[in-house]
Amino acid sequence: MAAIEALRRAINSEVFDYQQLMDCLAGYTKPRDKVRSMLKAGEIIRVKKGVYVFGEDYRRGPWSREILANLIYGPSYISLDYALSYYGFIPERVVVVTSVTLSRSRRFETPMGLFAYRRLSCRKYSIGIDQQTLEADQRFLIATPAKALVDKIWTDHRFTPRKTGDFRAYLHEDLRIGFDALSGIDRTMLDLIAQQYGSRKIRLLRDYLCQAEGTGP
Repeated sequence: MAAIEALRRAINSEVFDYQQLMDCLAGYTKPRDKVRSMLKAGEIIRVKKGVYVFGEDYRRGPWSREILANLIYGPSYISLDYALSYYGFIPERVVVVTSVTLSRSRRFETPMGLFAYRRLSCRKYSIGIDQQTLEADQRFLIATPAKALVDKIWTDHRFTPRKTGDFRAYLHEDLRIGFDALSGIDRTMLDLIAQQYGSRKIRLLRDYLCQAEGTGP
């Protein structure tokens, strides 16, 4: 059986790592040489060091950029603009997959697109993370809607609110988030996140959402 066929049978997901690849090629005398030939033939694609996907002719479904984002750089979870778009908070389709991380901020240009990571401290990072499940039991980590919004506001240093009213233009005009979307944010989670952040900026966000609830445009 050809190596790619054996690999395809052994790995259910479209995304896999170097260890999985080596395990499947353990019967070869020079598995690294085999990896190079598979890359050259387009049977597999190297997204970055240690992370691979199946080539166009061998994949069974679309590549998950969300799963890739978790694997490319970690520890990390998807947040910021991409998460807000994922939840339908902002109308634009976000091209860059944005995440937050405990490591230093980085950007990766890959064959699967651009992935950007913003650093958060451990205290701010460790709350408000959800796990989403795709087909074939594939999972990825993403911020809850409340955490994605908080992460966006915290990392946007251009926005420096002095009062709760400053959030109206920022949220509804700059980010173009609708009132209905904001009304669905889990207030209990938002309170817990605000406590962890210990930031006046995030407390003002919480206060604005409480004041705006039910008022509409």
